[in-house]
Amino acid sequence: MKHILLFIILIGTSFTGLRAQELFVFSEPASNMPSKSLGVRITNEVQFNNPNFALRTMPEFMIGFNKNLMMHAQGFLSNMDGKYQVEGGSFYAKYRFLSIDALKTHSRASVFGRVSTSNRPTFTKDINLEGDNGGLQGGLIFTQLLHKLALSATVGYAHAFKNYDRQIVGMPMPNNMLSYSLSSGYLVSPTVYKNYKQPNFNAYVELLGKTDPSSGQSYLDIAPAMQVVLNSTTRIDLGYRFQATGNMDGRYAKNMFLLRAEFNFFNVLK
Repeated sequence: MKHILLFIILIGTSFTGLRAQELFVFSEPASNMPSKSLGVRITNEVQFNNPNFALRTMPEFMIGFNKNLMMHAQGFLSNMDGKYQVEGGSFYAKYRFLSIDALKTHSRASVFGRVSTSNRPTFTKDINLEGDNGGLQGGLIFTQLLHKLALSATVGYAHAFKNYDRQIVGMPMPNNMLSYSLSSGYLVSPTVYKNYKQPNFNAYVELLGKTDPSSGQSYLDIAPAMQVVLNSTTRIDLGYRFQATGNMDGRYAKNMFLLRAEFNFFNVLK
C-alpha cells in the first residue's frame, strides 16, 4: 500500500511543479522535468513557404538530473536542401534558480543555454539554432502559474557560428539575434482532478519574436496550439505558427505546422 501511495504521489506531481498548462509547445517553461527522470520527444515541423513543402524532424532526449537542472540533446533532419538528410544537433541546459510556491500558484525563474551545429547554408539573417544555424544562445525564463492559467516570458541572445565553407555568395550571413516570447497556457479539462489517468486538454497562445541588433530587422509570430496529456506521462502537441508582422526576409518558419509526441519515464535514475 505504501508503494502504491508513493507511486500516485509521484505521478500526481509528474512534471514536478510543472503543471500541464505549463508544457508550452513553442517555448520552454522555467519549471523543470522531474528529478531522476528521462524523456523522449519526436517533433515534426512542416513548412509551406520554403518555397516548397519542407519537413524537419527533431528527435530529442531529455534528462532531469535534479529538481533544478535538466538537459536536452537534439538531432535535426530535413529535406530543406533537397534530399532528406541529417542537418546537425544541439545541446540545451536549463537551471532553475527561483521557486516560490503558494496554494494553486507558483513562480519559477531559470537560466538556459544552448550550443548547436548545422551543415546548412544560410539564406537569411534569422538565426534558428534548431536546424538552420550553428551557434550559441543564452537567456532567462520567468513562469507564473495562476490556478488553471500559466504565463511565461523568455528573453535570449544568440550568436551564429560563421560557416564560410557553406556560405552562398550574395546571401546574408547571420551574426547575432535577440529573441523574446510571451506564452500563455490554459487547462481546459479536467475541471476537477480525480486521478492521474485523467487526460489533460490544454490550449496555448504564444507570441514569438526576434530582432537583429545590427540591422534593426525584426518579426513577431503568433502560435496557437492544442495539447493532450495522457496518464501524466505522454503528451501530444499540435500547433501552427505564422508571422503577424515583420520585415526580416527569407525566413523559414513564417508558416509552420508542428506535431510532437513526448514520452516521460519517472524516477528511473538512481
